[in-house]
Amino acid sequence: MTDNAQPPHMVYAYAVLRPTPEAARAVAAVRGVADEQVGLVETGDLAAAVGPVPAEEFEENALRADLERLPRLAALARGHHGVVAALAPLGAVLPLRLATVYRDEDRVRQILQERRDQFLPLLERLAGHVEWGVKVYTDPGDPGDQADQADHSDSADQSDSGARDGAAASEAAGERALSPGRAYLAARVRRRRGAEEAWQAAARAAARIAEEAGSLAVGRVAHRPQRGELAKSAAGGEKAGGEQPGGAHAGGAKARGENIANDAYLVPAARAEDFRSRVLAAADGQPGVRVEVTGPWAPYSFSLPPEAAVRPEPA
Repeated sequence: MTDNAQPPHMVYAYAVLRPTPEAARAVAAVRGVADEQVGLVETGDLAAAVGPVPAEEFEENALRADLERLPRLAALARGHHGVVAALAPLGAVLPLRLATVYRDEDRVRQILQERRDQFLPLLERLAGHVEWGVKVYTDPGDPGDQADQADHSDSADQSDSGARDGAAASEAAGERALSPGRAYLAARVRRRRGAEEAWQAAARAAARIAEEAGSLAVGRVAHRPQRGELAKSAAGGEKAGGEQPGGAHAGGAKARGENIANDAYLVPAARAEDFRSRVLAAADGQPGVRVEVTGPWAPYSFSLPPEAAVRPEPA
């Protein structure tokens, strides 16, 4: 092997925490993203939970390609979250970003030393707190579904008409009197109007929920709403590991609709169940709206400020 040869392993970092005997015992009982034994790298009053991973799979180019494949991304996320979840009951834990990989343990120690003044205040702030996720969706089960049913009223059983909204039935009747082309355009306008009304209802609900949640939380992060395949994979309230320790829905459990709010809240652990029940109560009975409340999680959204987040680095 030459001096420039790539080592057979790199170091995957999961979280930053305090070095304690309890933490050492916890990591000894878990396996990581490559089914590797996880351990602690310590320096002074900080430690990182890490594991050796194959360099050929986790070097920069291979890792970038893996993160573009949803099944591989989901598998990495499950392994990452499994380690973090095993450590979370010990106290304050700072989960690192998915796919945080370093050349070796010496580089991990260097990062801990360089960012000690960032890590220690965060550990202090997050002690005794958990994260809850709140997502608000439009629910096509209300206005959208009614509009679709009215579009097909020519071929539908006439007995269904009594169950539809009177105004929608009247519009549909008017459309049947139009030429096929005009009826199609009128139906599209009605569907668009129904979607806009659903979005506005969900936005109003999101504002009410944010006000209620904010009265109980000590911090909030507004994430970008999820779209496309990411939204589908997250339907049902899954976090990184696919587990749902406290997932609950208001407005139905359908995995459809547009995600218009995707917020994380930092909540004192003692108020966790109060937070969950009050947010669900604020969302209850809102037509055209679906709300997911998930948690409690380790504080992923609050563990590092964006500018200080540890990124994967090349070997």
